[in-house]
Amino acid sequence: MHALNKMLLGGAVALAALVPASAQTAKDYARYSTYMEKAPHAQGQNTKGMHIFLLGGLKSHGPGAHDYPHWMDTWSKLLTEHGAVVDGSFSFPSEEQLKAADVVVIYRGDAGYMTPEQRARLQAYVKRGGGLVTFHDSLCGPDPADMATLVGAGKKHGETNYTWTATLDYNVVDKDSPIIGKDMPVQIYDEAFFKLNFAPEVHPILTVTMPDTPSARKGGGVGQTIPQMWTYEHTVAGGTAPARAFVWMQGHMVDSLEDPAIRKVLMRGIAWAGKRPETELTDFVAPPPRMMRPAQ
Repeated sequence: MHALNKMLLGGAVALAALVPASAQTAKDYARYSTYMEKAPHAQGQNTKGMHIFLLGGLKSHGPGAHDYPHWMDTWSKLLTEHGAVVDGSFSFPSEEQLKAADVVVIYRGDAGYMTPEQRARLQAYVKRGGGLVTFHDSLCGPDPADMATLVGAGKKHGETNYTWTATLDYNVVDKDSPIIGKDMPVQIYDEAFFKLNFAPEVHPILTVTMPDTPSARKGGGVGQTIPQMWTYEHTVAGGTAPARAFVWMQGHMVDSLEDPAIRKVLMRGIAWAGKRPETELTDFVAPPPRMMRPAQ
């Protein structure tokens, strides 16, 4: 066995000697930029679908809560199955990724914390009319008023502005909204927020009256009725097209994001933010699978 290994290693070294190594040049790398244009698309992918970028984060809470990686995994598959072209990352999207996106869906804790360069990149995306969607505490950060200019509201990190988990009663205030439809449950076990800094153009879809929980009592929110789902359509100063944002403040619990009825509502909100028909994702009918090749 030792002699065989020695013979194979010797042959590999001899073969390598026949192919001289050379450093890659700028010209070599330049041709790579055209490769993706010619690459075959993923099997089963709807090439004409809306382009959705998922921005997630690392898991930050105990079992069953704030599971951003699980969401990235399940929702990338879900949206692809419903006709979208999906990209995503745990890192802030690049300029190229934002240029390709119709909608950026954010589900990560305290996404309001951005470097000045990241903030400028996102602002440029919104100026050209790019859609934004946030779930749960993604709109939390150091400057709620600034976040409100992007998604219609923001909340201050470090404040007691939450109920923690509780049974929430949903009150649909826009019963004609094509986003809400008839799917949203009337109750949900999750977390609600108050002390939100709202932009005046926000259009509430549903509200929650804050239940009496220890944290809501501490923050002074008990009994306040606050929007927990809304749309926001606006044009940024200097922008070239109107931008849309859709926000849902729940999603603390994994179960909420996996509820089939809630998923339909959220997909309609994503489609709306991407300036597509609200039912584009929910009503997508995939083409029949390709026939398998006969055994050779």
